[in-house]
Amino acid sequence: MSKLIKSLCVLISASVIAYTPLAHSAEKTKETPSSSAKKTTKKTTASTQKKPSKTTASNKKTTKTNSAKSNKTNKSKVTYTSRKSNVSKLAIANARQDVQVTRTIAARMDADNPGVQSSGVLVLNQQSGEVLYEKNADSIIPIASITKLMTAMVVLDARLPLNELISITEADIDTLKNTTSRLSVGTTLTRGEMLLLALMSSENRAASTLSHHFPGGKDAFIRKMNEKAQQLGMRNSRFYDSTGLTPSNVSSARELALMVKAAQRYPEIHQFSTSSEYTFVSNKNGSMMTFRNTNPLVKDSDWDIGVSKTGFINEAGRCIVMQAMINGKPVVIVLMDSSGKYTRIGDAQRIRKWIETSPLAKLRAG
Repeated sequence: MSKLIKSLCVLISASVIAYTPLAHSAEKTKETPSSSAKKTTKKTTASTQKKPSKTTASNKKTTKTNSAKSNKTNKSKVTYTSRKSNVSKLAIANARQDVQVTRTIAARMDADNPGVQSSGVLVLNQQSGEVLYEKNADSIIPIASITKLMTAMVVLDARLPLNELISITEADIDTLKNTTSRLSVGTTLTRGEMLLLALMSSENRAASTLSHHFPGGKDAFIRKMNEKAQQLGMRNSRFYDSTGLTPSNVSSARELALMVKAAQRYPEIHQFSTSSEYTFVSNKNGSMMTFRNTNPLVKDSDWDIGVSKTGFINEAGRCIVMQAMINGKPVVIVLMDSSGKYTRIGDAQRIRKWIETSPLAKLRAG
């Protein structure tokens, strides 16, 4: 009996165990069609909603990234510009620490003062020798191409034929200041033409070749220049070349006035130094070459100029000497070390106006 009961218990246990997974499976499958569809719809909707969200998130992420990049770029640009600006300002500030600027202000024109800006000035009546105005007239300074007036006098004193052909050589090339010239090596002109270009256009190679084609050569020419200076009473003046490129050529405004007065007595110097331009055919290439006067006042009909010569090297500044008729009287004007390209011309104009309008200047001028 006990064995029968035991066998029944085992059979019942096995049936329960076998039924449990089947019941669980049936329960899972027991969902209604509407519930299944609802769940499927919900899943699909969720999936559909999720995809746009993902795209939107992606767009947001991209926008955020681009914005970050843009901000980073803008920030970088601002930083660079700011840095560049600061560096520039600092450079300018440092540079200006070493710069000293002195403004040149002309004195107001009055009865005693023509209001000129040039550092060395002498204005005198050529006939009487009376000084109308002077400033630093005895300072010994480089005279640049004013030298060429002395060069011209030495050439003319030697009575060398002005129609003789002479040529530019390698020896005439400027190795001191390295200035250039339109007269290339081999250019051949008459001595008179070379003298014209030296006085009118301040041609350095023309002035140089005049000294090299002198009896005894350049050394003899320089000796004659210094001898002539002593004859004219230019005791403190010294000449070392015929061009004025060397700052060793020195004089004073007062002594240069003596040279201008002497130069005015040479008809060739009067004609050549006041010519406005000259054109010739180059023997080198057959082209037409035109040279013009370095003093624009020679073309001004209001001026009656007898002698004119300009000059410039760094050591001398811009200079000009002239002999001109003002109020019917011959006046010598010497302007040395003028600051600025047009100051010397402006000073010459101011002096002329001063002589024409100032009663005292008129009286002194005769």
